[in-house]
Amino acid sequence: MAEPRGHCLVNGDMSYAASSPIVADARPSASLVTWTQIIYALHAVSLVTGILGAASVVGAFLIGWPSVIAVVISYIKRGQARGTWLDSHFRWQLRTFWFGLLWTALCLALVIGTLGIALVVIWIPLGILTVWFIYRVVRGWSALSSNQPMYR
Repeated sequence: MAEPRGHCLVNGDMSYAASSPIVADARPSASLVTWTQIIYALHAVSLVTGILGAASVVGAFLIGWPSVIAVVISYIKRGQARGTWLDSHFRWQLRTFWFGLLWTALCLALVIGTLGIALVVIWIPLGILTVWFIYRVVRGWSALSSNQPMYR
């Protein structure tokens, strides 16, 4: 049996090679699509909580319960998405969370490293991060609604 381009067969399971393009060989189950919708919805709830509540958008997205639950569900369900176009959505969601956490930690390190002086300008990168979070959730959810992978 010939292997599909961009994939390697490992223990009878289709998995992506590190440098391969996204190829949607298998159709994801309807329940997995629903779980992916739920994950985007949980991230969106965190964003709305940050916008409307006393917390910042960055804080609500990174330490709010809806986003934390979304990350846990993403790790639990992403194995089922391997070999489908949904795999790109799980990667997109997890990278959004972890890169956001990294940039927030760098901002915190800047504030600490400057003994608080950077508090004057730290709102600029945190504002950009807020817009980036909103963009990532909207773009991802929109692509999911169109049954499209994130990386084409």
